[in-house]
Amino acid sequence: MAAIFQGVGAAPALSSLPSNSFDSKNILFSPRRSFSVRKAPSFVVVRSDGTMNLDLNPKGRRAQQFIANAVATKEDSSAASSSSKPGHELLLFEALREGLEEEMERDPRVCVMGEDVGHYGGSYKVTKGLATKFGDLRVLDTPIAENSFTGMGIGAAMTGLRPVVEGMNMGFLLLAFNQISNNCGMLHYTSGGQFTIPIVIRGPGGVGRQLGAEHSQRLESYFQSVPGIQMVACSTPYNAKGLMKAALRSENPVILFEHVLLYNLKERIPDEDYICNLEEAEMVRPGEHVTILTYSRMRYHVMQAAKTLVNKGYDPEVIDIRSLKPFDLYTIGNSVKKTHRVLIVEECMRTGGIGASLTAAITENFHDYLDAPIICLSSQDVPTPYAGRLEEWTVVQPAQIVTAVEQLCQ
Repeated sequence: MAAIFQGVGAAPALSSLPSNSFDSKNILFSPRRSFSVRKAPSFVVVRSDGTMNLDLNPKGRRAQQFIANAVATKEDSSAASSSSKPGHELLLFEALREGLEEEMERDPRVCVMGEDVGHYGGSYKVTKGLATKFGDLRVLDTPIAENSFTGMGIGAAMTGLRPVVEGMNMGFLLLAFNQISNNCGMLHYTSGGQFTIPIVIRGPGGVGRQLGAEHSQRLESYFQSVPGIQMVACSTPYNAKGLMKAALRSENPVILFEHVLLYNLKERIPDEDYICNLEEAEMVRPGEHVTILTYSRMRYHVMQAAKTLVNKGYDPEVIDIRSLKPFDLYTIGNSVKKTHRVLIVEECMRTGGIGASLTAAITENFHDYLDAPIICLSSQDVPTPYAGRLEEWTVVQPAQIVTAVEQLCQ
């Protein structure tokens, strides 16, 4: 009964989408692997509470609306009310840095290694300032040799340290696949429990802004079949920090996926210490008619589509699964039992992707509760094109999500 339908509706050109739709070209840092001096650019700050600020100069900002939490019955909160809330505002990459810095202060065993993570601060500035604070031995710059420094990190974890290995781009970690699959995930088992591997492997991935096929990889589908590894994907500053801290405290190897287009997402997070459960999904929007399961950047495409769906009379329930391995089948199952319809939206590749595994898990555990076949919207099974318009057409767009929900609810 659980069949996957490929591409419901043709992907529309972005010009046909609403003017406030998510423009991936506006929120990207430079992907260069170099030490070139950069000028202070203008950049877009996207807030999780629904506003988008374009920084043209340090004195003035022009706010535009960005639909992130699409609830038709509520108005977006103003900047004034947001500033009065407790906590502090951080961009997503700053939240990752804060979580890492707090754990390095709390536990002297935590260390960082990777290309340009030291005084350069990392390719996306997640480790900026940490080398000055903690020294070059705890924030270690490595050569461009992913297989070597990933293996070094695994060995460090075996001896009792808690290393964070940064891949400058997730696609580069394919060079370390042997270390991750044959050692990182298996040594605890093959040693008869004599070793634990408390390592965090993290870095940017996903389809960015014309980065080309090799730099637009979605490696979650590659690593999901490796036994012994946990995988999580952050999507907001709040869960980015909470997942980072939880991963560093875990005794298991954890791969933390970050999306290149979400680093400038801004949100107010608590001042007090907190962590997020590594095996728990997040209920983004409660609903009654259909369960939409998504993660990472697609969370925002789904919430844009939810705005349209609510106006059309549909009540979608949106869940950010966050834990890519293992799945939170408790949260997912309760939603399926309530709505009886499932739509999966992912940026991962269609064949052998997270959506395919999720479809199999739902079919196996909740088949009797389904009133319609599962629909899975995924990226096209092609290398990501460099041309901007073609790149956009390979990724699921909000209009496709609306069409799929309408088909499910017929």
